[in-house]
Amino acid sequence: MRTYLLLAAAEFRRFSTYRLAILAGVFTQSVFGFIRVSILFAAISEAGGMLAGYDEQSASTYVWLGQALLAPVAILSWTEISERVSTGDIAVDFARPVDLQLAWWARDLGRASLQLLARGLPPLFIGAVTIGFALPQSWTAYPLGLVSLILAVSISFTVRFLVNLIAFWTLDVRGFVGLYIVVGSSLCGLLVPVHLFPEWLRIIAYATPFPSMLQSPIDVLSGYALDAAAVAVVGSQVAWLVFLVGLARMVQWRAAQRLVVQGG
Repeated sequence: MRTYLLLAAAEFRRFSTYRLAILAGVFTQSVFGFIRVSILFAAISEAGGMLAGYDEQSASTYVWLGQALLAPVAILSWTEISERVSTGDIAVDFARPVDLQLAWWARDLGRASLQLLARGLPPLFIGAVTIGFALPQSWTAYPLGLVSLILAVSISFTVRFLVNLIAFWTLDVRGFVGLYIVVGSSLCGLLVPVHLFPEWLRIIAYATPFPSMLQSPIDVLSGYALDAAAVAVVGSQVAWLVFLVGLARMVQWRAAQRLVVQGG
């Protein structure tokens, strides 16, 4: 356990060195936050002040929480493992006395911790002082929200880990990464809340792990889902994580069986 904690701490320090990238990320996420808020406010106004359970205050909460969680959850491109497969460096990773998946998982949690503090909280603060948002009506939203956020980061990592493992069977994973970004960002609640989807599309979305990456922690932290409903949301995330980790373990085992590195 100490080894994995050290890996998480090292990744935290690694990402803390990119100060200009952090500032650029805060600026970009804040600008897009204002754009998304204005679009949702217009839609809610046209709908008569309420849309799928969202009024202007709850819509602002959804947007700014989404902007705050976007960097920690990291739904977008990540190809470090696939690049190590392409270069053959993955053989070194398998030879190390730590589990490949757990080591990268620990590192990703360290990255997410830094991103939450440096790139997540500032846009949330900017949204709070400029437009405002609603606080949850129950204190249970905070501990359950923290658990939901950790699960969301873990689910996101596991899905990205699986996409990277495709590199063991193909020469280039860029097409798969692009497909993951398009589908994932569309179904996770990044563009609009999943609750605004047509019923058929909402069913499809919740048949995938993508809403558990962003929509679920937003629902719990904002108080959109409270008490038993929030517990059910977290339970759904746990179920997805267990399934995905089991799938990743199986794929990793098959990948290790077929790994061939020149020179032995």
